Amino acid sequence: MKSILKPLLMIVAMALGMTAAATLPAWALVELNVNKGNVEPLPIAITDFQGGDALGAEISGIVSADLKRSGLFAPIDKSAFIEKISNPDATPRFEDWKVINAQALVTGSVSKEADGRVRAQYRLWDTFAGQQMSGEQFFANDANTRRVAHIIADAIYERLTGEKGYFDTRVVFIDESGAKNARKKRLAIMDQDGANVRYLSNGKSIVLTPRFSPNRQEITYMSYESGQPKVYLLQIETGQRELVGDFPGMTFAPRFSPDGQKVIMSLLRDDGNSNIFAMDLRSRSTTRLTNSAAIDTSPSYSPDGSKVVFTSDRGGRAQIYVMGADGSGQTRISFGDGVYSTPVWSPRGDLIAFTKQTAGEFQIGVMRIDGSGERILSTGFQQEGPTWAPNGRVLMFFRDSAGGPKLVSVDLTGRNEQSIPTANFASDPAWSPLLE
Repeated sequence: MKSILKPLLMIVAMALGMTAAATLPAWALVELNVNKGNVEPLPIAITDFQGGDALGAEISGIVSADLKRSGLFAPIDKSAFIEKISNPDATPRFEDWKVINAQALVTGSVSKEADGRVRAQYRLWDTFAGQQMSGEQFFANDANTRRVAHIIADAIYERLTGEKGYFDTRVVFIDESGAKNARKKRLAIMDQDGANVRYLSNGKSIVLTPRFSPNRQEITYMSYESGQPKVYLLQIETGQRELVGDFPGMTFAPRFSPDGQKVIMSLLRDDGNSNIFAMDLRSRSTTRLTNSAAIDTSPSYSPDGSKVVFTSDRGGRAQIYVMGADGSGQTRISFGDGVYSTPVWSPRGDLIAFTKQTAGEFQIGVMRIDGSGERILSTGFQQEGPTWAPNGRVLMFFRDSAGGPKLVSVDLTGRNEQSIPTANFASDPAWSPLLE
């Protein structure tokens, strides 16, 4: 298979005429407390980047869209701008930006280098303190200018919230097309905002549950190409693919360990019971972690790799359990009404996301790792499969409506729900770590 990735960005970042952020008086600078229960979006002005013809406007537009979708920022309409920025390196007229209540201002430029690379630079200003907060420049080839925009959005997000952004990421998912009774399902990958869709399989076999490796350009997924569901590994860069063990019976629900050295999955035996196994990808040795006369499935490691969350119906209906990574100390943590499925540990380690079916509805929720503090973020008809953004602030899942599934994101407040645009129906999303 032809490589689906262009060469990775060659990025050079440097401070632009400023001292380290730590030396600036923190009390004078605008900041956004994302740990409050109800965050009022921060008014921010993002000007068109100068130079590069339409490219400058495109990059600033992507930055603006990223920040707006987060729900934490409210980009101000450009028609309200008083000062027209012609030199992004010059100090703005802060009074003009205060009048329109722009608490932060982004200026920037785009230019072509002699070697053909694109150079993009930005500056972030605190309009009320009258100070520059940050500034960097990045170099990339033409194919990666969207990544530059996402990286700038991440830098702004981090400077204003104190937390890592999640815009320079990708999502692998199942692209679904055709009639409902003859749906073609293909592995696909895209930017987190729905752009740059690429297909990783041809749709001749049903594929399900793709999951990213935490530290490599690799995914694991389930395919029916042999007639039975089997778990495969796929190298995104090269297209190289391999079977993860030729086990008797069906293997499904695969996920990587945090170090990327193991795959944990369910194995269904002829007796109808499924148990959880972990395979070391180097030695190919397999360890059985559960041994119950029930259906144990959907395992997910904690970020430090010491524990595993999974679902089991050993108590009569599917509930969420936690165990040690070696299978020890299996403990039920969910006790709510309904049926629980697809638990996945937050990359921050503090929460577990899940799907819950109760009273004819499907809910996406989170709970603490001991099962306390259950909170529902979204309720709807047939929605499931949450996946975490790498900063642990946003979840993506899929919802079946209007004839097929579509991707949706929601933040931890449950108030900022966003549709993710895809050309076809889409299901089973999995969010990548931040790209390097």
